[in-house]
Amino acid sequence: MGATNALKEAVVHTLSIRRFGFALGGACAILYVGCVFVMLTVPREAVVRFFNSIMHGWNVEPIMRWDMAWWEAIIGTVEIFILGWLVGAVIAVLYNLGTRPAQ
Repeated sequence: MGATNALKEAVVHTLSIRRFGFALGGACAILYVGCVFVMLTVPREAVVRFFNSIMHGWNVEPIMRWDMAWWEAIIGTVEIFILGWLVGAVIAVLYNLGTRPAQ
């Protein structure tokens, strides 16, 4: 029984690069769509106050676009998904390299 416990402790879990990338990319895309939804449904002053509070007091009003076309929002969602996937893949690769057993 002692050998079985030692074997269980020696098992190193790795992250699936593809799955972790999709998970982070999907989460980023959902957050992006949530931001678009907030900007479409909430009055301008409340949106600026909300995002200023998230950004710890930075004034985000000068960089916010209020006249964005619907197709730009879709392209933005796809782009943020791709960026999130790439970041997730890099994180998974670095994690897997860091948990590689010593030889």
